[in-house]
Amino acid sequence: MSAKFRVGIVLRQGDVEANAKRLGAVAERIVAAGIDHATVGDHVSFADGMGADGFVQASALLASHPTLMVETGVYVLTLRHPAPVARQLATLCAIAPGRFTFGVGIGGDDPAELRLCGVDPAHRGARAEESLALLREFLGGAEVDFRGEFFTVEHGAIRPAPDPPPRIVVGGRADAAIERAGRHGDAWIGVWVSPRRFATARELFATAAGDAGREPAGAEHVLQLWAGFGENEVAGRAVVSRVMEREYGIAAERFERYVPCGRPEQVAAALSPYIEAGARRFNIVPEGSGLEAGIEAVGAVKQQLENEHGGAPHHARA
Repeated sequence: MSAKFRVGIVLRQGDVEANAKRLGAVAERIVAAGIDHATVGDHVSFADGMGADGFVQASALLASHPTLMVETGVYVLTLRHPAPVARQLATLCAIAPGRFTFGVGIGGDDPAELRLCGVDPAHRGARAEESLALLREFLGGAEVDFRGEFFTVEHGAIRPAPDPPPRIVVGGRADAAIERAGRHGDAWIGVWVSPRRFATARELFATAAGDAGREPAGAEHVLQLWAGFGENEVAGRAVVSRVMEREYGIAAERFERYVPCGRPEQVAAALSPYIEAGARRFNIVPEGSGLEAGIEAVGAVKQQLENEHGGAPHHARA
């Protein structure tokens, strides 16, 4: 089997901030390890006020290295009006053309964050639907007239349109979220899903895209996951479980089947069924003995998967 896929590393807020004066060196290490892209998160005020802006983090990383590809995983689009988001995207794409992928989600893990930004948590799905439709119109560069439940635009425009436009990948676990990705996205981001669910989601995405009259070319669906690295599976699971229980406030048993652990070859083996199910991009949150070790471990996972399945051609990663 010859599969084209890409493997990225998720840099958490602490990683970016702790290395603020040496982001260029971190980016160079990521590229040198053979990792295809770096992914950053986004929150306005999560879990008692924490968070970091996804566009600001992405901009810093894109400016730190001339070839590093960067993604948001995920940007909480429902917290913002689509017009300024489109402007930020157009600016970002002008500065780093072709190097940014816009991963979006609807939020909801902390309803207080939505309410703080004036969004009713019960309406987040419908608001996301409108936001994505309006964002697509803005990114086309034409004059926009739009009247919906949440947004009204008269003779609006965001110009110049980004060229090339950013890929938009849409996250969510529920059927409704996957179908929304099919209607508006270039691909879907899965989190906490089994290989069987991933394969089903691909079908839902394709059906929804077809019903909307869309045919996203070469949809590269994404699996975003944590991984615990250590000398064996037990050691890796011990370190990642502590961190995840602290961050999510739930017992490790709730998520451990979705979190591969151990040496890089063990993590790669756990990802192989997802490649068979149609995953073409992986965003890995490494937990182990520090960021530099995490970069090397994710690079080793990529190499192991390439040995087993083949990988993306080099020109697609540049």
